[in-house]
Amino acid sequence: MRILILDPFHGAAGDMITAALLDCGADRGLVVRAMSSVVAEPSVTTVTRCGIRATRVETRASHSHRTLPEVLARCDAADAPEAVNAMAHRVFTRIAAAEERVHGATPHFHEVGADDAIADVIGACTALHTLRVDGVMVLPVSPGSGTVTGSHGTYPVPAPATAAILEGSGIAIRHRGGEGELLTPTGAALLAEFATIRAPGCDSCTIKKTGYGAGTRDPKETPNVLRAMVAETTGSPVPQDCVDVLETNTDDVSGEVIAHVIARCMEEGARDASALPLVMKKGRPGNLIRVICPQDKSLALAKLLARELGTLGVRCTPAVHRFIADRTTGEVPVTIAGQVRTLPVKYGWLDGRVYTVKPEFDTAQKLALELGISARSVLQAATDAGWRAVREGHAGHP
Repeated sequence: MRILILDPFHGAAGDMITAALLDCGADRGLVVRAMSSVVAEPSVTTVTRCGIRATRVETRASHSHRTLPEVLARCDAADAPEAVNAMAHRVFTRIAAAEERVHGATPHFHEVGADDAIADVIGACTALHTLRVDGVMVLPVSPGSGTVTGSHGTYPVPAPATAAILEGSGIAIRHRGGEGELLTPTGAALLAEFATIRAPGCDSCTIKKTGYGAGTRDPKETPNVLRAMVAETTGSPVPQDCVDVLETNTDDVSGEVIAHVIARCMEEGARDASALPLVMKKGRPGNLIRVICPQDKSLALAKLLARELGTLGVRCTPAVHRFIADRTTGEVPVTIAGQVRTLPVKYGWLDGRVYTVKPEFDTAQKLALELGISARSVLQAATDAGWRAVREGHAGHP
């Protein structure tokens, strides 16, 4: 399995992350094109930081204060794949949520609403997309020391918004010295977004490529760089991926409509969809509609929920990390009601061994109706046949 390891031992900013990924083999042409569609073409040069050769990315952008919708519109206008734009949305949504939590509702972004920050986020997300890794591991990051001065005043490092972004991200901080702000809100949001694609557990890994992204400053005592490493894992990893979780509450929709919406969500690419009964404000009965979906499907499915349910808001919990089992399917002979039939079963694998066997319900239901027996008896017979195939070594391998 191919993973990316980010080592921000001297902090992280958006330009450093983009540069490190470029130095590690990301598609330079696509990254530069995506960033150029937001601002003027960035410069990509080779520099030295405390004796380490590194890539430096500099944007040529003006400083502007924008609202979150304006920032997201700029991201949507970028010449980048839809998955990149969706990831950029989540990065800026993290920043906006952190700023609102710290400062209260504010109409505009400040430093992170500038064109250079938008270009950095688009560049970093495009670079990660082109590396096509299966997981990202973020090592402990150094936030810096002292104070930082911004639009809201002077604060201790890490800045309050940066600390709020890191909260709950799973990213550890480690004070390794260094004066000033080493970890910016944009850098923290990118690391938090990338780290939600957890690196799989493995016994060991082999480094295939190393890259360094340089920051602006060049202190003598420590290289101001972020290191990126592409590695191949060995051992028995636990398969993992990330999904978005969409939720909305309804109290004026019939059961027939809810069933239709769930079916439509599954047709449009949701991994799962469900309705949970709940008691809403003023004691009204209602339902919580929950949809689990790939990250690149969340926007389309949120619009589907709005159209079909008439809801005015859909909550999105982005990039929820989940463990997924390897799975295989097979056909097993089943003797039931004096007849031998072949039924499909699904095998779930963990650490190289089958831990669950599940027959396909639709096929079992059809056979039960044909034979005039209960679906439960067909399911049990198919499950027993599946486990027998496992014991005899006929279950195959993932």
